[in-house]
Formats: sequence, C-alpha cells, structure tokens
Amino acid sequence: MNEDSRPSIEDVYPRCVSALGKEKWAELFKEAADYTQVPDTIATAVGVPQYAADLARVELAKYEAATAPRPTTEGITEAVINPTLKAVEVSHRHLPQWVNEGKGPEPEAGTEVVLAWRGPRTGRLYVRAASSRDLLVLKMLAEGIPAADVASAGKLSVGAVERAVFRAADSGLVITPPSLIRRPDDFPQGEIEPGRFRESGSFTLQWHLTQACDLHCAHCYDRSDRKPLPLDKAYEILAQLRQFCTDRRVEGQVSLSGGNPLLYPHFFEVYARAVELGFEVGVMGNPTSRAMLQRMIDIEMPSFYQISLEGLEERNDAVRGKGHFKRSLEFLKLLKDMGISNMVMLTLTADNVDDVIPLGLKLEGLADSFNFNRLSQVGEGASLRLPDKERLREFLKEYLDTSREHTHMRLKDNLFNILLRQEGLPPDGGCTGFGCGAAFNFVTVLPDGEVHACRKFPSLIGNLYENTLAEIYDSPTAERYRRGCAECEPCPIRPVCGGCLAVSHGLGIDALTQKDRCCFFDSTTA
Repeated sequence: MNEDSRPSIEDVYPRCVSALGKEKWAELFKEAADYTQVPDTIATAVGVPQYAADLARVELAKYEAATAPRPTTEGITEAVINPTLKAVEVSHRHLPQWVNEGKGPEPEAGTEVVLAWRGPRTGRLYVRAASSRDLLVLKMLAEGIPAADVASAGKLSVGAVERAVFRAADSGLVITPPSLIRRPDDFPQGEIEPGRFRESGSFTLQWHLTQACDLHCAHCYDRSDRKPLPLDKAYEILAQLRQFCTDRRVEGQVSLSGGNPLLYPHFFEVYARAVELGFEVGVMGNPTSRAMLQRMIDIEMPSFYQISLEGLEERNDAVRGKGHFKRSLEFLKLLKDMGISNMVMLTLTADNVDDVIPLGLKLEGLADSFNFNRLSQVGEGASLRLPDKERLREFLKEYLDTSREHTHMRLKDNLFNILLRQEGLPPDGGCTGFGCGAAFNFVTVLPDGEVHACRKFPSLIGNLYENTLAEIYDSPTAERYRRGCAECEPCPIRPVCGGCLAVSHGLGIDALTQKDRCCFFDSTTA
C-alpha cells in the first residue's frame, strides 16, 4: 500500500474514537500513525477504558476483512475457511455489538474469540463472537481433521458435524463448492439480478410417511389408501437422500408429514436415523403431547414443528373438527415452552380469506411464523373455491402491508412478487426461495414410494421401488416440472414466481403450458 492510499486511522477506528473521546485520541495520535499499530498504542496508554485495546483489535479485524478481495467459490472442490477471515481473541464481551451498531451493553471482562469476514456471495461483512460450533468447524478445516474423527471425539454423529459445516457456510464463514442444484443456463432470468435465485444450497424431501390421520379436513388433497413403507425401505430412502445431497453438494432437509406422521409405526426410528445422517428434520403434523415432543428432543430438537389452521375458531373447527382451534393454540404455547420453533400454515379459500389477517394477528407471540398456500382444487378440495382474481389481489396487498409490522406473517405465495415489483422493492424468494420449486429444490415422497414434483397435485415423476432418487430427479419428467409453466417464461419476475402449478391443475388447465389463472401481473403497469 503506498502512502497516499493509507486510510485515515479515524476511519478505521470510529468506535475507538468515540470510546476514548476526541481529546484523548488526539493526545495519543497527534502525529500520523500506522493504522495497524493503533491497538498496541492503546494497550499501553494510561487513562483509557480497559476494553479499548480489544475494541481496536476488533475494529482492525473488521477493516482488514472489509478491504480484502471478495472471496469466490471458483475452483473450490471441498470446504475451506473463508480467506478473508480474521480471528481475534479478546478479554471483553459485547464488542461485536459495539462495532456493528455503535452501541451496546457495557463491555465486560470475559474471554471470547471475535470473527470478522466477508461473505462470498453478497460481499456482506460479518463481525460476531465465535460459537463453539464455529470454532469446531474452523479447527477441523484448519487442521484437516476428518469429520468422522471429530464426531468420534465429540460423541456426535458424522452427520451432525457435516451439518455444522453447512451452517458455517450459510454466512460464508466457510466456503463450500458450488451447489449442483442449479437452474440451467437457459432458464429464464427475467429482470432479476443475474445469478440470483439460480442455485440452492439445500434440498428438501417432503416425506408423507403415512396416510393415517386423526383429522378429516374438508380440503384434504389425498385420502387414498396407500400402504406405508417398511422400515428397511425407509432407511434405504434416507441413505439415498444422503448420497444425493453429497453428490449435489447441498445440505439435506427432511420434512416428515402425512396424514399425521406421528401415526407411522416407525416414526421415531426414521426421525433418529435422519438426525444421525445429518439432515435438518422438521415435522408437519397435528397437535400432540408433551411426552411425544420430549421423545423427539431426546433424539435432537426438531428444526421446526408445523401445524395447520384454517381461520378463526368457528371457521377452523368447521374444517378441522370441534375443539381443534383451542387445542392448537395450547399446543403452540407448549412448543414455545419446550423451545421448539413452530410454524402455522393455512390453506386459502374463498370461504376463509377474510379470516387470514385476523388469524395472523391473533397468532402474534404464539407462532414463530404464519404462512398460507392457495387451495389446490384436487381431492376433497375440489368442492371448494378460490377467491376471484380481484379479491385475491386486494387480500395480498392488505396482507403484505400488515406483514411489515407483524414480521411473523411471512410471504410464501409467489404472487406477492408482483406487488413488490410494483412498489419498486427487491423480490422475495417466493414459495421455496426460488419461486415454484417443484422438482427443483424439493420433491415429495408418498407412503407407497411414489415421488411427486409437488404434493398439492398429482405430479408423479417416479417411484422409489423402481428407481433411485437421483434417477428420478434427473428424469425428463422431473426436468419438465422444474422448467415450470411455458407461458411464464417471458415474465420479468420468473425466477421468483412461475405461479402455482397445483392451483393451475386444480382449475383444470395444463399447468406446464398455461399460466396461473390467479396471476394479476400487468406488463403495462408493473
């Protein structure tokens, strides 16, 4: 670095200037100083806060990470530590909050390691105290220790160690090889920033373990009698999923559903094996007992537990059975009490559209997240109706506005992106983070081994009794579902939308050629 390009030390250490005061700062640095020597100078100074030298070390680490070349995944063949990472051992806590926000709790004595790095995808700068998991992953990669050895020493599963690496990669602390779950180069990009919404770092198996259910909802997609998989076949599917995710360089996630998945006779065996293999495991079921939840926690905390509500009490109970609403609210309290992340899902119909926002507001403080899907008029849902297009547009706008002040109300429907575009705002990821993700970053497995692109409508792409998961995913049929609706291809928001294939199918149109009839995108005004 030449003399002219050296930064002002005040620019490198703004929080230290504030902590010491301008007079003390001027006294210490009345002559030009090498910015890298500032922490050592403060460490020997008299009349400065005890934490000041540590604060300077953290600010220096932040500056060096920020000015390092942006890291890339190019040429990466295995997980590596982010080359911009700076690690500083300090003897005071709360310093990252001071550096990030300019304020925070008074720094207090206590040793910790502070990490600063620049993310590879967005260039975002991170400064935070290292967790024990961070340090484990960094030690493993720095010393080349095999995951199996780390697992054995820590009495963990290999899958748990590998999952820790994926968690570190989420923020770019660790850089992993590019995912191979990726939209093809000729997939329409519309007017979305190049490269965004093309590559998924995870793959989800939505696994309907059983058709057995203790409810009988009015909109149920499938009440057919399907024989559940034997346990050995279930284990085989999990092994295939692990191999698939390893080969595609993605984190595996398993969402156990049904029917009611807890009625599957081997639920806990499947749950335990999925955890052992390193998958994030969530449950999409009905309210259950504390004892059942504790059995899960004793294996490992589920990543989430999702239940469904269909409106306020009267409407919900008309769909799901008398007393279901009150049981569900009590169950959400139980989940909170046990520290389990919870989600509430609703199926949107013309009958309950007026209940959705009031329900969302009622769930504030109870539900960690609240979402809805539009009705797919298949199975027993064929007798119900969707809101008309104009009413849907009005509702989505009101919901979007409400969600800005009530952040547990999440945006899942792809059509929200039309409204965001009209407001000149960045797009949301839509239904799966990639618009319609059918057969892209998730597939559905039914109790008899059938694999569908999406659970909400018949979209058969194979059967695990006949082919492997990889063969099914790579099949021409799956590729066609991944491509989505042909009529949507020219749309400027295609990567985050594509409508809903299930809704289109339920309305009796060809979902792969004709666009979602609820779409209200107007190219002349959007």
